[in-house]
Amino acid sequence: MQITRRHWMLGAAGLGLATPARAQADWPSRPIRVVVPSPPGGPPDLILRAIAPRVTALLGQPLVTENRAGAGGVIGTAYVARQPADGYTWLFTTASHVNTPPFNPNVTFDPIGDFTHVTLAVQNFGQALVVHPSVQANNLEELIALAKREPGRLTYANAGNGTASHIPAELMKSMAGIDVLSIPYRGVAEAAADLLGGRVDMFFVGTNIALEHVRAGRLRAIALTGARRWKGLPEVPTMAESGLPGFAVVNWFGLWLPAGAPPALVQRIHAAIATAVAEPEVRAQFDTLGLEGIAMPPAEFTAFVAAQGRLAEEIGRRVNAAPAR
Repeated sequence: MQITRRHWMLGAAGLGLATPARAQADWPSRPIRVVVPSPPGGPPDLILRAIAPRVTALLGQPLVTENRAGAGGVIGTAYVARQPADGYTWLFTTASHVNTPPFNPNVTFDPIGDFTHVTLAVQNFGQALVVHPSVQANNLEELIALAKREPGRLTYANAGNGTASHIPAELMKSMAGIDVLSIPYRGVAEAAADLLGGRVDMFFVGTNIALEHVRAGRLRAIALTGARRWKGLPEVPTMAESGLPGFAVVNWFGLWLPAGAPPALVQRIHAAIATAVAEPEVRAQFDTLGLEGIAMPPAEFTAFVAAQGRLAEEIGRRVNAAPAR
């Protein structure tokens, strides 16, 4: 008897063998792992905590956060790149996805080609440049002048090359022509602890973290890296307002799947994220964290990531060409 494609399909169904179309139709049938390639408690974790209940309700399966930190996000990101593109392993991380590779020769993944680009979910209003109270500078102009008087004495906390604490600092150094020493840390929490202890002079950190310490008088906010001021710290000017025209760097948070994920599945995930970040309760939580929901569509996000990758490579060339300290 000749076995036709229809007979094979019926036989496969009878044996419980899932075809790709059936697998997509049944998705998700088990919990979804969301890999965060940074230590627990950081901004990606806070964002996921805010949106997970709504996304879970929409998809019918829980999101399980899995922190795989190390090497500035390289370890967890490389892990996701090797997983099946079946929708059960997501990558949720920051702009470091494209910012880290130009500064790390050991990166084993292509941030563009090895992933399916789902959405830019959330972005902030820029990092806050904060200094320890012992630093004799009340604004960016005074900080730059201090750095020029004593080149190489001031230090900044670097929570990982290519991260939102590193890129703005190196861009500031380049634009202002100053020499500030980078002190490496394994993550934001460790860097913030040393800044509060006076063991490092300055740090570019998320506005929600800065706000608590600035209001308590433990740190002084000098400027914000975004293009506009944030209502949580309305008195703090932007870097552009403070003497570095054109300076505009924000941290953004995106969602990726391994390369080759089915378009229908990608669209479904994007729709769930878009619905979640538009919820009034979620928007209220984001407001307190200095964040705004974006939910950029997949095609637009793909182009955005490629453009951000080119920009990171340019900054990397500029930084790597500078004298090492």
